[in-house]
Amino acid sequence: MRQINMSTKYDPTEIERGIYDRWQKAELFNPDVDKKIKPAKYADGDPESYAIVIPPPNVTGKLHLGHAWDTTLQDMLIRQKRMQGYDTLWLPGMDHAGIATQAKVEARLREDGISRYDLGREKFVDKVWQWKDEYAAIIKTQWAKLGLSLDFSRERFTLDKGLNDAVKKVFVDLYNKGLIYRGEYIINWDPQAKTALSDIEVIHEDDKGAFYHVKYPFVDPNFTFNGRHYIEIATTRPETMFGDTAVAVNPSDKRYQELVGRKIIVPLVDRQVEIIADQYVDKDFGTGMVKITPAHDPNDFLVGNRHNLPRINTMNADASMNENAGKYVGLDRFAARKAIVKDLQDRDFMLNIEPIVHSVGHSERTDVQVEARLSTQWFVKMAPLAKQALEMQQNTDEKVDFWPLRFEGTYESWMENVHDWVISRQLWWGHQIPAWYRTKSDGQQETYVGLTAPAGDGWTRDPDVLDTWFSSALWPFSTLGWPNTEDPDFKRFYPTSTMVTGYDIIFFWISRMIFQAKEFTGRRPFKNVLIHGLMRDQQGRKMSKSLGNGIDPMDVIDKYGTDALRWFLSTGSTPGQDLNFSYDKMDSAWNFVNKIWNVSRYVLMNLETDTKISLPDKKDLTLADKWILSRLNATVDKVSKNFEKFEFGEVGRQLYNFIWNDFADWYIEMTKETLTSDVAGNKIAVQQTLVYVLDQVLRLLHPIMPFVTEAIFQQLPGHQPADSLVIADYPKVKQSLNDPEAEHAFSALQELITAIRNIRTEVKTPLSVPVDILINIDDQSLMPVFKGNIDYINRFGHPKRLEIGSQIQAPALAMSRVIAGATVYIPLAELIDLDAEIDRLKGELNKFSAEVKRSSNKLANEKFVNSAPEKVVLAEKGKLSDWQAKFNATQARIDELKQNHD
Repeated sequence: MRQINMSTKYDPTEIERGIYDRWQKAELFNPDVDKKIKPAKYADGDPESYAIVIPPPNVTGKLHLGHAWDTTLQDMLIRQKRMQGYDTLWLPGMDHAGIATQAKVEARLREDGISRYDLGREKFVDKVWQWKDEYAAIIKTQWAKLGLSLDFSRERFTLDKGLNDAVKKVFVDLYNKGLIYRGEYIINWDPQAKTALSDIEVIHEDDKGAFYHVKYPFVDPNFTFNGRHYIEIATTRPETMFGDTAVAVNPSDKRYQELVGRKIIVPLVDRQVEIIADQYVDKDFGTGMVKITPAHDPNDFLVGNRHNLPRINTMNADASMNENAGKYVGLDRFAARKAIVKDLQDRDFMLNIEPIVHSVGHSERTDVQVEARLSTQWFVKMAPLAKQALEMQQNTDEKVDFWPLRFEGTYESWMENVHDWVISRQLWWGHQIPAWYRTKSDGQQETYVGLTAPAGDGWTRDPDVLDTWFSSALWPFSTLGWPNTEDPDFKRFYPTSTMVTGYDIIFFWISRMIFQAKEFTGRRPFKNVLIHGLMRDQQGRKMSKSLGNGIDPMDVIDKYGTDALRWFLSTGSTPGQDLNFSYDKMDSAWNFVNKIWNVSRYVLMNLETDTKISLPDKKDLTLADKWILSRLNATVDKVSKNFEKFEFGEVGRQLYNFIWNDFADWYIEMTKETLTSDVAGNKIAVQQTLVYVLDQVLRLLHPIMPFVTEAIFQQLPGHQPADSLVIADYPKVKQSLNDPEAEHAFSALQELITAIRNIRTEVKTPLSVPVDILINIDDQSLMPVFKGNIDYINRFGHPKRLEIGSQIQAPALAMSRVIAGATVYIPLAELIDLDAEIDRLKGELNKFSAEVKRSSNKLANEKFVNSAPEKVVLAEKGKLSDWQAKFNATQARIDELKQNHD
């Protein structure tokens, strides 16, 4: 027998050691090296390309379990396509993550008692680059541990020179087309990071608050309305009262028509403002009157524009009160609120305080309460860009296919209702806006936007940077050399093939990549977008620091190995659904990998030194050989098709069933009979079949479990040191292996052996005790099957006496099982309980009756018979025939036992 170098115990740490380094050293993930290794593949020009650009993780910290899930799915796709002969590229990279990374570095500086202003812009940015280098190194180590087949020769960073050039070109081109503009608008403001935020960077959470019902007196002390010298205004934010420039009512609200044009006094400020009429006011909400604060509310801003109201900003960038807040200047907004409320009460302006819980916007990055703030920012005009992106979705050849399809509706809904995108950020870490300003001799400000600084003196560059999503929106094409459309990688790999990401960033990223790609390349950025859900804990809760339920994927790998983690991540859910992490599921995953290891050891230990990985002559194949090869062929077909549909849960189910049930539990057990015999010819055929199936299984599994499969692959006969599953051919369906007759015959043999085992179990008779076994055959096609495989029946049934015939009389006291086309009897007179056996058979009868009814109803359905494929209808008719035969045989056996009982 052949000697192998495989430990008796599966030890993932030992098995995985060094494999990734060997892959990297051989540059097996580089498509250019692939050309040298497999020149024939490229002999007639580049084959079809398959490219993925990795969703770049933020350099804010280590990868979490969600990253592991996301990248595992991508690696599976790219490994399979590489093996299938595609010209494959998986491009790695990371995102500078402007506000998030800057917040992390500022937090570290605060621990040392300093701020970014103490360092100045240049030195602070140097600190952030140091942070980036530190965490990029950690992330790359984690990628390696996960086994990701990334081409690091093409690694990119969203702040590298090439991407900076692309970002500047996009900004300048959009500006010149009138699609980027600068203006004063109400924006979301993060007072801790001191920067603008886009709408989707604001997380709304329920906070405790109050409606403060405040008196706004009429200027005319002699005027009363409803017997009062004031109107009642309810506000949740009394600290913004200093910015009030009007009170509004709905023009159709008959209650207040006489008040329109009247003037009132803003409490504590003593500023006179007018009551105006505007359709914005909901007359059925509250009192039907609202204060208008154009500098602190986006809706009030629009009302103010319509009525030419002044804009009074009452807060500084850090949300402290400014000089427009009178005596409250310098107070934090919440401290000011308390002081203002007390003064309103003391001066008899407060009517009532009504506690409420309301939805309040918080910064996604710093978690502080967001302010609506009047600010001059840069914006992208979204309507024309969204329109052409939506039109592209109507083009079959250029649309982006969403998996699952329902998320296309999510994307389209957002694009149809999109607002202009605020893209400037008041940060130091990021792509600085390519805009310069100077004041002309007449006092007017001049603006210049360009790829390089303008000529002349007096120009000052805009200090702001661009939103992180502005640069990452270009990721699928900027990483491939764009704007140089003649770049070989751009021509070779664009558009990319599949984008894998979570449903939580369809708005943030997917939408923006699509409209930017359409605008600047005229094409979609990727053909498919595979949407997965969120990683949750065992109880279904989102993983978070506050709950303390986060799990480090590296810790899981240390305990279970990478392959077990990848198996769980890849096969644990369906597209679009969340995935609950579970250590019980990790135990099951480890057990499956361990099973693969042990099965492989058995196969390799039972080969000869000269065994070849090739199919034996068909004439030498046993029924079991033909069956396992046909089952393998069906598995290759189903796995390949489900990969194409991204149904990885179904891929896992097919592989698990074939490997554990068909290959290990049945075929390998069957081979033991042959491998211990003295018939040399049969033994060689079985050995070749064993190693051929194992080889194909390793190839099928490799995209999911790269390490253990590569370790076993190295042990296969005929293996050369340079051989690797990374570049091996993926299995293909071979029509010559399809053998429905063998599958049908072996299925009958399986059912027979299972029936014998079940009877033994039921009467607690172990296999070591020989028993008489009688098999009465009704379907004569089974006679040669059972008689031709008596060795298997002897091995798995251990009969003392075995009779196979078509005229066998059923013993009066015997256990029986009705199977398709035959009945099995095991006389056990001293053990059998006749009443219990009749009751058991009645249970079987009810089951068979239900199946007959179900199948009959299905075939009576004209819609099914007329619309289903012919083979499906024929298969259903075959099932009905089998169930009816089993029902008839079981009924006859019950009648027979009753007669004997009587």
